[in-house]
Amino acid sequence: MRAFDYHRPTSLEEAWQLRAGCPEARYIAGGTDLMVLMRAGAVRPPSVISLRGIEELRGIEVGEPTRIGAMTTIGEILEHRELGERHPVLHDAARPFGSVQVRNLASVGGNLCNASPCAGLPPALYVLDARVRVAGPEGDRVLPIEELFAAPGETCLIPGEVLTEVLLDPPPPGVRSRYLRRGRVRMDLAFVSVAVLIGLNGGRCARARVAAGAVAPRPLRLRAVEELLEGRALEPPLLAEARARVEQEISPITDVRASAGYRRHITGVLFQRAVESLLNGGGG
Repeated sequence: MRAFDYHRPTSLEEAWQLRAGCPEARYIAGGTDLMVLMRAGAVRPPSVISLRGIEELRGIEVGEPTRIGAMTTIGEILEHRELGERHPVLHDAARPFGSVQVRNLASVGGNLCNASPCAGLPPALYVLDARVRVAGPEGDRVLPIEELFAAPGETCLIPGEVLTEVLLDPPPPGVRSRYLRRGRVRMDLAFVSVAVLIGLNGGRCARARVAAGAVAPRPLRLRAVEELLEGRALEPPLLAEARARVEQEISPITDVRASAGYRRHITGVLFQRAVESLLNGGGG
């Protein structure tokens, strides 16, 4: 690995000053993605700016809204009982996340800002209508999480900006959610992930959120599927139609993990399993 300078600021202002002094520097959170790329020589920044020493980027505060700091680790997500009770789909997404060692290093912000199409958290956060706050020297802004992702490995953050927190509103009464994924082997990256949130009222679907990962250049919110489900009774013919629409909306590729056709099929299978589980009292 090529030599590089390492900085560990204790405030955002210090991080921005360091970045301004070296525009080619890279921010680093847990390092579980960036360090792999650096060891392989795929990226060679002259310096890295660790965000781990910035206390304001850490922590979970359950409220209205709930705040999850960007430097909160996946392990801390799993350990936070109140968060899991309010948003169980987040625990579902975090539980299969690599090994214990990886979960204790990998951060929420790093998982999002790496902008991998197969990232574990985005589908779960999509169905929760999450928002993210980003901050830079010119101020901060809040945007829907879907707007964060621009392309594989690219976000909408402008140079110098840092993702500071994820914001979640309290869930509407009566909604249930489920996250399912499929990988080749234990601790492998998912080659398909699906998150579903359903709210029923009088036997009909009052609220539907459906999202998928690893089946397009960026995580997808499947709005056409949501529109098909909302206001209708979730009976087998409708679920079969919705599953077909799920498979139509995605645009998977063939790679070493799975073929495009298999990804398309499994996405439909996981969607149907998730909805059926929720209708039978599963999820949370």
